[in-house]
Amino acid sequence: MEPVTTEGASSPLVLVVDDDNDIRDILSYGIKASGCRCLTAESAEAALKILNSDPVEVVISDVQMEGMSGLDLCREIKNRFDADVIIITGLVHNFAYEEIIAKGASDFIEKPIRLAEIVARLKRVLLERQTRSKLKQAAEELRSNMDRFQKAMEGSVQAIALLVEMRDPYTAGHQNRVADLSCAIAWELGLSKDRIYGLQMASVIHDLGKITIPGEILCKPGRLSGPEYEMIKTHAQSGYDILKKIDFPWPLADIVLQHHERMDGSGYPNGLSGEAIMMEARILSVADVFETISSHRPYRPSLGQEKALGELSDNSGGLYDLGVRYHPDAVPVDSAHPQTASFGPERRFRSFEILDIARYACGFKIAQALL
Repeated sequence: MEPVTTEGASSPLVLVVDDDNDIRDILSYGIKASGCRCLTAESAEAALKILNSDPVEVVISDVQMEGMSGLDLCREIKNRFDADVIIITGLVHNFAYEEIIAKGASDFIEKPIRLAEIVARLKRVLLERQTRSKLKQAAEELRSNMDRFQKAMEGSVQAIALLVEMRDPYTAGHQNRVADLSCAIAWELGLSKDRIYGLQMASVIHDLGKITIPGEILCKPGRLSGPEYEMIKTHAQSGYDILKKIDFPWPLADIVLQHHERMDGSGYPNGLSGEAIMMEARILSVADVFETISSHRPYRPSLGQEKALGELSDNSGGLYDLGVRYHPDAVPVDSAHPQTASFGPERRFRSFEILDIARYACGFKIAQALL
């Protein structure tokens, strides 16, 4: 075993493992001449000790040695260390190339060895390591940039949601509660994590268009007149007109536009029906109706959950999508503070409450929901 010298410490460190002294000396000479540092070990066990203490990048190992074989060493290295392995052996008829590569080796060289060939193979493996390292670094930088972008985007969306709530204080928290329920239903429906994430952000700002509605109408304590209600109905289109100018990775503008469409075509603003309505908008509409009916409004107190459930159950398949179904045990139980959970499909929910709501909201009868 040789000590690692500080000279040329930036050059790659290679470990040669062979029980033949002559082969170790020849390979060490050629590897050092190629500009790499080199250590040698006479057995797999000795090699593992070196790997535990030195930053070896490539191991060149014989197969047949006393004690642990070169292939077993290869497998151990791939499990425990960040090093590539080049296997050399004279037992070429005993092993298939595919078998050796399957053990984790980066290359396989047949004895008798030619020093020039080994150096060439070594340089190729080192170049591949360098390329992988650059790709990994680029991926990490991209992930970091995406995280920063995501946090900035989430902050913007929350700021928009706060703006809406400042205009309409009676519905404070409404959009976030709708987002919780929408995601619970979407999770069970099997939507991808990316689609659930987009639905969540759309739900949090689905009433954005209300910032264009006069405050005296939003907060009017009595019933709205016909013209006033028609003005309220413009909020879906207004929200779309604002969001369509922002290049989100998800169709937030379209989800917001369609969240008051109904399955039978009686909704607004475009009278869409059936499959013409996005699945995310269908889910959002169910969650929005439940939350609206069961919460206090400027013109009335809460009508209660039973009223909300009855509305959804009575109109499933007509106004609301009968296919938006829910089955138990789909949403993980929250163990901390769901109201402060971050954005994203892994977000936890107040499961018991939301699971019950989701069962009813998706068109199940009360008796079925309690099973």
